[in-house]
Amino acid sequence: MKITTKVNLFITVSLLVSLLIVNTIVFFLFMKTTVNMEAHLVFKNASEMLKKYHISKSLTLDKNLLNSYMPSHSFIRIVGPNSTTINQVTNDKVLVQKISPTFSTEKNFELRPFQEHQNLVVHVPIHQNHKVIGTLEISERLSGLESRKDIILSIMGTVTMVSVLLSFLAGRWLSAIIMKPIVSMISTMEDIEQSGTLKKIGIQTETKDEVYKMAATFNRMISKLKENSDKQRQFISDASHELKTPVTVISSFITILRRHGTQDETIAKEAIEAIYLETNRMKNLTKTLLSLAELEDSEPVDIKSVDLVSLSIALVTQFMQVYDRPIILHKNSHSIFIKGDELKLKQVIIIFLDNAIKYSTDVIEVFLESNQHKAILRIKDYGIGIPEEEQSHVFERFYRVDKARKRDSGGSGLGLAIAKNIVNLHKGEIDIQSKEHAGTEIKVTFPLTN
Repeated sequence: MKITTKVNLFITVSLLVSLLIVNTIVFFLFMKTTVNMEAHLVFKNASEMLKKYHISKSLTLDKNLLNSYMPSHSFIRIVGPNSTTINQVTNDKVLVQKISPTFSTEKNFELRPFQEHQNLVVHVPIHQNHKVIGTLEISERLSGLESRKDIILSIMGTVTMVSVLLSFLAGRWLSAIIMKPIVSMISTMEDIEQSGTLKKIGIQTETKDEVYKMAATFNRMISKLKENSDKQRQFISDASHELKTPVTVISSFITILRRHGTQDETIAKEAIEAIYLETNRMKNLTKTLLSLAELEDSEPVDIKSVDLVSLSIALVTQFMQVYDRPIILHKNSHSIFIKGDELKLKQVIIIFLDNAIKYSTDVIEVFLESNQHKAILRIKDYGIGIPEEEQSHVFERFYRVDKARKRDSGGSGLGLAIAKNIVNLHKGEIDIQSKEHAGTEIKVTFPLTN
């Protein structure tokens, strides 16, 4: 069963049940109020009768007086203590025969059905010397009650039918409004399934309801899928491009070896050396790609407190020994602790120091600072710098500034992308400031541990 049908049935049935309950309560209250009003009038007449005319101990009363208080289709009785009729006048002999006299010491009334009509019977005790000596019993046919009952029942039935019809139409209209984005979503999903192309749902009005939130969530999911798909395609394209060069070189030198064999020692030596270098380049590139993929797919696994000062001192000392380059470390504290994976943080600093070594020949400066909430690492070189128009792309995969694209530098264009991912995993921020022929400064901020 469709959701729209379920919604229609639920709304219609709920309204019908509610109307039936309300109509029953209204009908019951109407009948009770009407009967009470009729009984009140009869009690009033009876009280006036008893006050105006004296009733003797024999409970006799002039019948002409009784007739003056008697409506149509009714009777008036004076009933003795033994429920015997002492005085009685009537204009409906059948009615008086069907309703037997009743002695009552309390003022009350009751309804008795007779000949498809409701008959009101009122009992009013007659007092003398603080004793009940008889009962004034008055009964009348409530002929107007039946007609009024029929009228209210017909009104209630008509209102109920019209309400159910309007409810059904309103349910269809409401279902169409609610289901519109869901139907659009289903249609979009089917298009995605058939075409394989990611699409968003068109949202015309911002209603802020649950259906709108569901459609907006679906669109955000599609955006992320598109973004991941684009990254995947770009990754494959870039990796293919980067691997194509060493594969071509290796293939070319293998062709030379097959053509000339190993008889020419100079050619063979050159070919083997080239194949060896390109093989190492492919191995390093593959290792870097796997490292980048691992960073994007997982969180750091070895989170602990790391002293950024001691880690930087150790790496700066190591780089100065290996490259014999002056590196000056500035710090405003003996220790700066952050939460993170020490090996990955070490990798970030190595990447930045390695780039500074490659693209500068002058002194390199490392600054370590901390404020109330953040730890700040800055690595500054005075090398070739990066053109302003290219600074926004340096953290993209395989991107290399033109002046740094020489293969002999060993760069794959993945180092800064890896560094940015590691910084993001540590909830840090990274910024670059550079001026061509003046140098580059990398600034990294990490949240301090509590």
